[in-house]
Amino acid sequence: MPELPEVETVRRTLKELILGEKIKDVIVTWPKMVKHPDDVEEFRHRLTGQSFRDINRRGKFLIFELDDDALVSHLRMEGRYGLFPAEEAPDKHTHVRFLLDNGKELRYRDVRKFGTMHLYPKEEVFNHLPLSQLGIEPFSDEFTAGNFGTALRKTTRKVKPALLDQCLVVGLGNIYVDEALFRAGIHPEKKSNELSEEEVTRLHNSIIETLTEAVKMGGSSIKTYVNGQGEMGMFQQTLFVYGRQGEACRRCGSEIIRTVVGGRGTHTCPECQDS
Repeated sequence: MPELPEVETVRRTLKELILGEKIKDVIVTWPKMVKHPDDVEEFRHRLTGQSFRDINRRGKFLIFELDDDALVSHLRMEGRYGLFPAEEAPDKHTHVRFLLDNGKELRYRDVRKFGTMHLYPKEEVFNHLPLSQLGIEPFSDEFTAGNFGTALRKTTRKVKPALLDQCLVVGLGNIYVDEALFRAGIHPEKKSNELSEEEVTRLHNSIIETLTEAVKMGGSSIKTYVNGQGEMGMFQQTLFVYGRQGEACRRCGSEIIRTVVGGRGTHTCPECQDS
């Protein structure tokens, strides 16, 4: 599933491609993707005639700001956006098409059909699910070591499942949680409320460091992720632990191991993450 760096990369790419473009029609061939409004025809009618004014992100969600409404889009496992000439036939995995005035189409393609779209008036978008219950944004001023520590102390869960909870901190998934925990020298099974102040500070800093580096490199193209122009991310070439089970730790040379924590495949160095 695309995590914060991948979604941020898509956001930046799409801003270069579609800002100011006007929607002249919308074609939805898999109505179940549209979660709000319930009526796909209403979805189509409301979008038609509006222009893309900005594209923002909240956690793993893209927020397309239009003239009157905001379209909230979650890519889930394999969703992707791309800009295509209108005369080029869409493939069978293209489920939503935004026909633009400039003769091109913004297309949403999703092999598994897990992606979701919610349309709300702009001034109401943060008052409704899926955005209303999200936690702290890692790149925001609110994400201080103090606020982060307060949130962690409220749960007795192991730190990895806690970090995957989008109600605590948004945007982190399996890849970047494993990487941040490694950089902080913290074992993923340690309980969140037992982290020392020093460990909280290390983890806070490692989350920001990991995500910042990943965004600069366009994210990690694990499996099928590409940005809005079909380009792969390159951060996977610098991963310390994720997907490297059986290989030598880049820091100490110990063998990276894979276990399951909170139902998720987890990669750790037994020497560098012994606490």
